[in-house]
Amino acid sequence: MTHTLLALALLTLLTGLITRRLRRSPAFLTGRDGRLSTSTALALAWTVILVWLLLAVLAHALTTGHSTRYLNADPGPLSPLATVYLPLLGGPYTALIGAKAVVGIRLQQGTLAKPAPTSPHRPLRELIANDSGRTDLVDLQYVALNAVTMLYVVAAFLANAEAGLPDLPSQLWALTGAPAGAYLLNKLATRPNPVITAVSLTEDTLTVRGGGFTPDARLELNGTPVPTTSPTPDTLTTPLPHPTHPITAVVTARGLRSDPYTHTPTPDTPADELTPPGARPGRRRGRGGVPSGV
Repeated sequence: MTHTLLALALLTLLTGLITRRLRRSPAFLTGRDGRLSTSTALALAWTVILVWLLLAVLAHALTTGHSTRYLNADPGPLSPLATVYLPLLGGPYTALIGAKAVVGIRLQQGTLAKPAPTSPHRPLRELIANDSGRTDLVDLQYVALNAVTMLYVVAAFLANAEAGLPDLPSQLWALTGAPAGAYLLNKLATRPNPVITAVSLTEDTLTVRGGGFTPDARLELNGTPVPTTSPTPDTLTTPLPHPTHPITAVVTARGLRSDPYTHTPTPDTPADELTPPGARPGRRRGRGGVPSGV
């Protein structure tokens, strides 16, 4: 019981230090677009768990009074390390390295654009959502299966902390490797849709902000194409008198359409902003409407 409490104390301390570090510098877990990176978060989580397991075993060895005999026993407390626990890291780190390579190459070639985040806050929902804020089934299964596997490993260790690393099934790596493979394949197969992150109306100019816009990108308002001026990879503008009815904006680039977003003007608000991707319908961010189809 004492060793279990010691292991829990170590886990609490390690988790607290990591959480404090991330609060001070959340960019450690973000990708090129400033949003939480699913692959980075899971690779970090598995690293923390493995470090905790090794520290807990070492702490137990030092408190037993016969650490050398304990560590060199056959089978020893670290016997499953190479056959079970290190392979668990293989899937998440393969996904992390592969995803960074795919995104980096696409950004360099101009076939992908990542919109900047609209808020300094990083909600955990970003771990299972795509750039448009919609829940991604592949990301969801990757996070869920890894989370369940982590809980299984932690519970198995705490059930008998004195025995060292629990001898778990060697096939356990498949619960992290297979989801990681699906996650990486999804990165390779997904075509980069343009993304609208905000719409603002100032005087007689409508500005659509996002990412993945091409020089020939087409802007539609309520299903009608409108001319744009000075298009950039992340901004489209069009002349528009202040409307009195809702506006649904859609951007088409490279034959791909963005998710539609609806802006509802108010009589006393000359400039308005869309709720960013992933926000719940009916909730406002600053002064704005709600996205349609979310």
